[in-house]
Amino acid sequence: MTRKRRRLVFVLSGLTALGLAALLILSALEENLVFFYSPSDLQTKTIGAEERIRIGGLVEEESLTRSSDGLEVNFRVTDLRTSLAVRYRGLLPDLFREGQGIVAEGHLQADGVFLASEVLAKHDETYMPPEVARALKKSGHWQEDPPEESEAE
Repeated sequence: MTRKRRRLVFVLSGLTALGLAALLILSALEENLVFFYSPSDLQTKTIGAEERIRIGGLVEEESLTRSSDGLEVNFRVTDLRTSLAVRYRGLLPDLFREGQGIVAEGHLQADGVFLASEVLAKHDETYMPPEVARALKKSGHWQEDPPEESEAE
């Protein structure tokens, strides 16, 4: 084998190894990839029954019900255009309440109910999860509060 041919084989095998490594990394990342949707987005998208997704919006007023043991909670998440029924079994964050922005991770069941495995609530009065804020702004129903005037004026 000539020197030129050995170099070519070495470069091709290096590129093949690099391509395989990239393929393995991308497949590992794909398993951990979770997409975000608003309730209105879910009306237009086709989501697989076991595909993990995140939904976000506001907890609809007067939609919160708890089971007798207090661990299973049913509520509706809305982006002020469409709402989606959510079922969650576990302890909710202390700041969870109706009218508040949340993000829930889980999967959409065949009956149209979102089965949440994790529920995150905003942590203070000015915070809105970015995905929820974008979805509400897109629907035209949410606006940021104007900055407060200083008392020194």
